[in-house]
Amino acid sequence: MDWCRYRFRSVWQLAAPPDAVYAVLERAEEYPRWWPQVREVTPVDEATGTARFRSFLPYELVVTAVARRREPESGILEIGMSGDLDGWARWTLTAHDGGTRAVYEQEVEVRSRLMRAFAVPGRPVFRANHALMMRGGRRGLAAHLRSG
Repeated sequence: MDWCRYRFRSVWQLAAPPDAVYAVLERAEEYPRWWPQVREVTPVDEATGTARFRSFLPYELVVTAVARRREPESGILEIGMSGDLDGWARWTLTAHDGGTRAVYEQEVEVRSRLMRAFAVPGRPVFRANHALMMRGGRRGLAAHLRSG
């Protein structure tokens, strides 16, 4: 097992139609407004940006994200990442029970020196840290969608 590789999957049920959720998720530069753990997103051009995030643990990760897929008709947003994390992340949105089922999937290899140094003993803590970040994102997005 490569202790520096991670696969994550989160499923969020949101009380808004998929097109409304997609419209919010495709504007990554606005994530810091509703996702507390996303500290900053700086667009570089139409397809690239840098993001800085931090969850419960006292360290930040910085990545450069490049848009790979933007398919509003199929509800897919996908990015490639490099920097402290190297890999990809994808949102897949579908209509479900009058709202949206948002599936977030991510496969990354950690490049951050600190996380690599603590790869084995820190793995459960890093996974818990990610879960807290995703919980904050789900709550923030739900509140943002409710506020219009």
